[in-house]
Amino acid sequence: MSNKTILCAVDINAPDEDRKVLEIANQLATLDNAQLDVMTVVPDKGSALVGAYLEDHDVITAKDRALQLLNTFATDVLGDARNKELRHVVGVGSVYAEVLKSAHADKADLIVIGAHRQDLKDYLLGPNAARVVRHADCSVYVVRSHERFCVSRHEKTTPLARDGQNL
Repeated sequence: MSNKTILCAVDINAPDEDRKVLEIANQLATLDNAQLDVMTVVPDKGSALVGAYLEDHDVITAKDRALQLLNTFATDVLGDARNKELRHVVGVGSVYAEVLKSAHADKADLIVIGAHRQDLKDYLLGPNAARVVRHADCSVYVVRSHERFCVSRHEKTTPLARDGQNL
């Protein structure tokens, strides 16, 4: 394993959307023989959105549950053997701040994050990717919902493709 680290930020509440994010992060880590860290973030008690509903022990319970869900998600996407090789990180606070803090602390070489659609249910997620891109100390790979990443030993293709077309 190289000394490189890739941090993949996923939303465990949107597993269908973030499945592709983790798959691409894993492919990038495999290509570069890098350590893959997968993380999710739960809101803290200080968030105006949830502060009125959570006590301190609720945040701890939410963090523990998020770690379980993160493990289950990574196992579902990558398999049990690969999941055991990952480092699992659960941040508590704002998504972009926790992703940046974790990337900085672990000296990540790349952050992989999803660019969620800007419809009503994902409205709060879109600005997080933009802030991570703007403030990260390392490169950021933003995965679009229609993007796929191809790795093949048998054929030479451009690694990135959209809608089945090579770029």
